[in-house]
Amino acid sequence: MRIKNLNLKNFRNYADESIEFSEGLNILFGKNAQGKTNCAEAVFYLCTGTSPRTKRNVQLIKRGEESANLCATAVGRYGSMEISAALTENGREFFLNGNKINRNADILGNLFGVFFSPHELRLIQDGPDERRRFLNVSISQLSRPYCTALARYNRILEQRNSLLKEKSLDIIYGSLPVWDEQFCKYAATIAVKRAEYIGLLAPLAKSAHEFLTDGAEELIISPEKKYKGSESELEKRLFDELSANYERDIRLGYTVSGPHRDDIDIEINGADAKNYASQGQTRTAALAIKLAEVEIFKELSGEYPVLILDDVLSELDLPRRKKLIERAGGLQTILTCTHAERALCGISANKIKIEGGAVKR
Repeated sequence: MRIKNLNLKNFRNYADESIEFSEGLNILFGKNAQGKTNCAEAVFYLCTGTSPRTKRNVQLIKRGEESANLCATAVGRYGSMEISAALTENGREFFLNGNKINRNADILGNLFGVFFSPHELRLIQDGPDERRRFLNVSISQLSRPYCTALARYNRILEQRNSLLKEKSLDIIYGSLPVWDEQFCKYAATIAVKRAEYIGLLAPLAKSAHEFLTDGAEELIISPEKKYKGSESELEKRLFDELSANYERDIRLGYTVSGPHRDDIDIEINGADAKNYASQGQTRTAALAIKLAEVEIFKELSGEYPVLILDDVLSELDLPRRKKLIERAGGLQTILTCTHAERALCGISANKIKIEGGAVKR
């Protein structure tokens, strides 16, 4: 899969600009605060319907304007496509080949993208919510049933937590079993899909990490052990767990059990990465996970995603820089940096200079 053209109108600091991409390595370069990251963000937004930087549409719209438009033409194994988005402060609309996409789940799975920036170090350094976010975004691109189950699960979780704050215990005890039946159904789907994904991710990330470190370090990724088994087994087990802990949940005012509390264990050379990894080790481990994500997309969808690397080279030494570019060979890569020469590493590339929200031709 590759993007041929991206058009941005009133997106971030872009007024009206068209950018042409080649099949292989594309380098967006220029001084800081010119719009390189904004372009990378736009590509990922069209892939996933989400920004890796903000949840607010208003921040995506050029200051002083009321709306923004993004449009990409791409080609994949099913042929050419055009995917576009129209943003206002209070809403958005997506279109595929001119036809409006009515469900959020249908935005996903059209254009695949894997995004890495310095902020992705949160995947290693921060709490479980960052690792769940990574799983949710990645799996949702590959599985619409997962995306649907996740959306419904989150709505039911919100309703259940509101119910737990109800003053009448009779209402709480009378209503919880009804909510829990659906809650556990979607929870089981989420847990099984995550376990399958991590089963693919772990060996691929380990291999990518060995490549980046010349075998000097070992990366081990494993899921929490509490949700093992088939969907039906998990559904029953979680329902029993919720039922046995009504008093605890009522006392706390929120739901303690469920995949919204999941985490992934990440170790480097046998030590917990979150607590003991250096900045360099953290960066390499996060990169390895993203490179593994690329391979999962190829395995499950039949084609490589667009790899988006935002400001990733600045903290890498030359040997690891070369290894990263080598590993990205064979797929379309959009890379941002301040100096194109640092990124080339002897490889030909489509160099695009960005200056003041415009391509400097």
